[in-house]
Amino acid sequence: MASGRTRVLIIPAVLLSAVLLLFSLGAGGAPFGTACTAAADPAEKIPIRVLILPKFEVGSMSGDFPGEAQLYYENYLAGGEEYEVPYAAEGCRLYVKDGVALCTLGMGKLRAALNTAAVLSDDRFDFSDAYIFSVGCAGSAVGTTVMGDVVVASAAVDYDLGHRADARELSDPDALTWFHEEEFDDAAVVRLDPQLVQRVYALVKDLPLETTERTRSYMSSCFDGAEWAVRDPIVLLGTTVTGDNYWKGQHDHENALAMVQTYDCPDPYAVTEMEDIAVCEAVKLRGLLDRLIVLRCSVNMDAFMGGATPEILWGNDGTDDQLSQDYSKEAADIFPTAMENNFLVGSTIIDAVLQGSF
Repeated sequence: MASGRTRVLIIPAVLLSAVLLLFSLGAGGAPFGTACTAAADPAEKIPIRVLILPKFEVGSMSGDFPGEAQLYYENYLAGGEEYEVPYAAEGCRLYVKDGVALCTLGMGKLRAALNTAAVLSDDRFDFSDAYIFSVGCAGSAVGTTVMGDVVVASAAVDYDLGHRADARELSDPDALTWFHEEEFDDAAVVRLDPQLVQRVYALVKDLPLETTERTRSYMSSCFDGAEWAVRDPIVLLGTTVTGDNYWKGQHDHENALAMVQTYDCPDPYAVTEMEDIAVCEAVKLRGLLDRLIVLRCSVNMDAFMGGATPEILWGNDGTDDQLSQDYSKEAADIFPTAMENNFLVGSTIIDAVLQGSF
């Protein structure tokens, strides 16, 4: 588009409706077209000190293969109350016990944003003094993080803002396929509160994290024994890159690196996931960004590994290569261990909050 011409942003109707709903909930009101009701008496609200926001669970909330929610649920919410969340996606429930609340938001930016806004707008609860934990799994940035790492995010970047081309369309097929668009800069990155990030990191940076021998061997074989690839998992600071599509490969890895550098994020690109920029925006609308903590554990890499190809991982060839399967070409056997690492880091902070020492 020539310089000086007015740009018009066209928003699809379904997305516009979602945005309007998000703004209405973010303002504390009912969705447009519904009757407004009086806000609950603050004295009658249930105070929440910790709100935990995983994105999915594998099977049941307790007693089987652990997804993002299970260890938190079993240790903090089991036997508590269960509430349906108004204006949230069907099946969205808030579990509450002794000042701790948990809600599985669902996957993808739109659902994560809307359900976060719905939870925080629920008049039955007082979240004003709550620390909010966005927890879950992620993919590691090759050359920086390894499977089993836990990243304390200092910023979240929206992978889908900007312009992108298929490498086959470029005159130089080795060039970046992402093109920076300055008009999106304000929306493309959220920086978390630096003082809170540093307090969190100081508390958890030396926690001992676990891996498995199979995962260690797998990383060594896939990356020729590179020093960065065979180290023990650690807690580290980093930027998380949020994309609605589950991407892999060298082109998109280089795009993510370029985005984080272009937006001048405080820490390097460390992991990629599908929700955190949306959670950040919804929390920011409620004026609670200075109480948001993002913890992501790595369960795979942003590269194709072990002979995997897009067709093997995602094609319709009858295979079932899920992260929860022991034979997954993506995750080795790290998934349950990574969930335990995430819980170790998260519970250390949560316990400090509940004990009044954080």
